[in-house]
Formats: sequence, C-alpha cells, structure tokens
Amino acid sequence: MSPLTVTRTLPADATTAALRADVAHGLTRTPKQLPPKWFYDARGSELFDEITTLPDYYPTRAEREILTTRSTEIAAATGARTLVELGSGSSEKTRHLIAALTDLHTYVPVDVSESALTAAGASLLALHPTLTVHALVADFQQGFALPGTPGPRLLAFLGGTIGNLLPEERATFLRAAHDLLSPGDALLLGTDLVKDEATLVAAYDDPTGVTAEFNKNVLNVINRELEADFDPADFEHVALWNAEQEWIEMRLRAKKELTVKVPALDLAVPFAEGEEIRTEISAKFREEGVRGELGAAGFKMSRWWTDEAERFGVALAVRGG
Repeated sequence: MSPLTVTRTLPADATTAALRADVAHGLTRTPKQLPPKWFYDARGSELFDEITTLPDYYPTRAEREILTTRSTEIAAATGARTLVELGSGSSEKTRHLIAALTDLHTYVPVDVSESALTAAGASLLALHPTLTVHALVADFQQGFALPGTPGPRLLAFLGGTIGNLLPEERATFLRAAHDLLSPGDALLLGTDLVKDEATLVAAYDDPTGVTAEFNKNVLNVINRELEADFDPADFEHVALWNAEQEWIEMRLRAKKELTVKVPALDLAVPFAEGEEIRTEISAKFREEGVRGELGAAGFKMSRWWTDEAERFGVALAVRGG
C-alpha cells in the first residue's frame, strides 16, 4: 500500500444532495434552521481559522493546551497503533498525539473534503515518513466502515464538535462510535465546558464581526450552490446562551420582512421581520454529564483532563466488550 491512500465512501454528488435536502427541510420548517456544516466552504474555513485566533475565542487554545501537555499520557494509556480522527480538516489538532504515539502504524483522517485530506496527509508524511495514512472521504454522521488497520485503535473526535449535535444525535453518534471500535479500543472526546454566560457569548460574538461574517457565510453557500438570492445584509448575527439546554445558539435574524427565492429547489421562503434561522448549537458540558453519555453508549471513561483554567475537557473512554 502507498503511504497515502484516499478512499471515497461518499458519492460524487453526495454533498450537493445533502445541501439540497437540508435547505429544503430547514427553511420550510418552523422555526427555521440549517446545520452548521454548511458554514465550511473555503471562505468559511478561512473565517473559522481567523476566529480561533480571536482573544475571546478560547476553545481551540484550551484544547491545544491539553493535547500539548497530555499527549504522552494519552499515548501511554492507549498504546494505539491506529489513530482515527473524525472531521480531521488540516489534522492540526492531532499532530501532538501523532508525535507522542511511538507505536503508531496508521493514521485514518476522516473528512468530507478530499482536498483537505490530501494536503494534510502529504504534510504529515513529510514529518513522519514511516507513517501510513489511509484517508476516508466520508461524513461521520452518515456511517462508514474503517479500513483494516492494526489495533488497538484510538478514535479522536476533538474541537468540541460533538456540541454541535442535539442530545439525541449525540447518543446516536456515540453508539455508532462504539460499534465502529473493538473491545479495548478507545475514544478521545473534546468537550467545551459550562461557564459563565458572558464568557460564552463573547466567544461567539466578537466585536470585530468575524463570527458574524462566518455565520452569514452559510447564505453565500446557498446562493452559490442553489442559485438563491439571499442578501446577507438583510440578516443580523445573533449569539445567545440557552441556560436551560446549556448550549450557545447562533442565529441569523431577518432585519425586515422579505422573501428569498431558491430556484434550484423551486422554493420561495418568506421571512417576517425579526424571524430567525438557527444555524448552530454549541452545547457545553460538565464532567459528570460526559461520563453519563459515554456510559450510556457502552464506553467507560477512564481519564479526564482540563486545561489549567478548566474551560475545556478531554475525555478518554474505553469501549467495553
């Protein structure tokens, strides 16, 4: 096998079909909503990278602190010979892990972007020429099979991305992760933690407007891919803390009454003044809640780390028999 293999598990038109389905369903329901994955075209990814450098956006730095200081412990606890990373993107989050896993044989990055996988794989092989990289073009929420690789395996789902899933979606995801692994394999899960409202809202509503542009980028994606006529200037970015659900919600709020046409779907979408589209939830967690959700899916949480300021948590959980 070549040191870099890319396997596509998604049909070539899967992304367009999924976008059409999500927009048709999300903009005709009440209240309106869109999944956050549609933020991330090339421009959206650039904007998110910029967000991670903003002073008030702590999650990326906090998780990096944990991975930098605890990678050796993670490696010792798992002895992983295969590392699987869901939503790998540029693979930046796991580079400390890859360096620490001295017995690592194969890295399996999983992402919907083949170009991101290829670029990240080539970069990693330049640093680790003896590593085997078997990239999967796949949507982790749609289900996929892992290639045959040596165990034990460590499945990494970092960045707090699990917080973008509703509770029932999290339960489904964790059960699928359990079924993907073998007894003794492990899951490494990054979770942003509950904290004061001001800190949380500031992380999702920066004064420079980068997060607002990122939020509105979903409208640009729909315009480009589905020939819609959204004017992003007709909407304002909203970030609020839902204390009952313990999650941040990002929304786009119509500044006036308007109708948006989506010709590719033969759809006209009316908006009342002040009507909102929910574009993202970002759930925040507590250690006991993470332990409970993992346990319900058949995992036993064995280790729990936070950054020094206790803003972010990383759980290591072992799959039971």
